[in-house]
Amino acid sequence: MNLVFDFGAVLFQWQPVELIRQWFPEEAAPGEQASRLRHAVFGHADWHCFDRGTLGMDEVIARTSVRLNLDADRLGSLMQHIGVHLVPIAGTVRLLLDLHEQRCIQGGLKLYFLSNMPAPYARRLEELHAFLTCFDGGVFSGDVHYIKPEPEIYQLLQKRYALEPGRTVFIDDLHSNVLAAEQQGWTGIQFHSAEQLQAELLARNIYKVSQ
Repeated sequence: MNLVFDFGAVLFQWQPVELIRQWFPEEAAPGEQASRLRHAVFGHADWHCFDRGTLGMDEVIARTSVRLNLDADRLGSLMQHIGVHLVPIAGTVRLLLDLHEQRCIQGGLKLYFLSNMPAPYARRLEELHAFLTCFDGGVFSGDVHYIKPEPEIYQLLQKRYALEPGRTVFIDDLHSNVLAAEQQGWTGIQFHSAEQLQAELLARNIYKVSQ
């Protein structure tokens, strides 16, 4: 069985609204402005190009600051510090470590990741977090020029590691990404919490509680 994890909001906290509030408190203050500004920064085509590795950080900062009339230095500080703000979600990390131990003892399980992640942040996570060595492999969008939910990024992971679709389970917090995986013949699980994920893996007999 192959188990494929997303990173943001599954293994690592991703709270873009809080980042906007921290770095742009005045601009984010009125009403729902923080959410609107978050979408304007992180939901724009420029950010998606950064995600897929076709636009560099400096260019994204320059374009976004001009487009939204934001201070370029503060925006640069926000983007340069995102890797530090991607804090591991303790419950999911414990589950991953349990799965890795189970795999080492019993075999039959492979662990992979598939993450929309700009290359600078991917390298930062690899430097900071030893538990990422639990994975047998994976794909960061910034390294391959595709992003979820594009079918090509799922197909690339599948081909690179010879995954059998019917024996591959994909975990992501976004329904659109889960649906795209299911369209490749994978089983999808939409992530809400570590407890919910553990229960679903138990029900599928993928995860076994240690005695």
